[in-house]
Amino acid sequence: MQSLYQYDFLETNDHKPDLKGIVDHNRDEFAPDFDDKGFINELADGVFDNMKEIDALITKYAPDWPIDQITTVDRNILRLGVFELKFSPNIPSKVAINEAIELAKTFGGESSGKFVNGVLGAIYRDMVEKGEMKDIDKNNGKDKRSAQGGSASGGEENKSPQPVDRSLGAGGGGTPSAGKEK
Repeated sequence: MQSLYQYDFLETNDHKPDLKGIVDHNRDEFAPDFDDKGFINELADGVFDNMKEIDALITKYAPDWPIDQITTVDRNILRLGVFELKFSPNIPSKVAINEAIELAKTFGGESSGKFVNGVLGAIYRDMVEKGEMKDIDKNNGKDKRSAQGGSASGGEENKSPQPVDRSLGAGGGGTPSAGKEK
């Protein structure tokens, strides 16, 4: 997230920073002995390579907040969350949503967690309604049912996991952490 923030902060019409260089610098500076097996590069490259589609989804699900008016922190948390939710087949949807919410609560403003949850929750609900669930989400539901000797919901057929809090719906109501850049 820090590398995406740094890239976004430094980017201008005349200057495109080197994302790989930023990621490498941050890894060397803050976690020189940590072997993430390429996970950080996978996330950063995935967000970068899918940025247009990711930003279009954010714009669609947060219509009251043009992408350039969302704070840099919230914008990049959303980008990372949307990438994990829509484009990363190995990250369960609930994990993607919950991790993004926690990042927003930690690094964003007062209402960032709710804002991020509202946008990602709306995207997730549309994925479920359109039958676009990731295989890992489908498999997780089956694993839970078999481990519990029945359905994951305790008797009812397991429909789909739901995001933590849907209080903002499809991007309405709350405000990102306006004026609270870090």
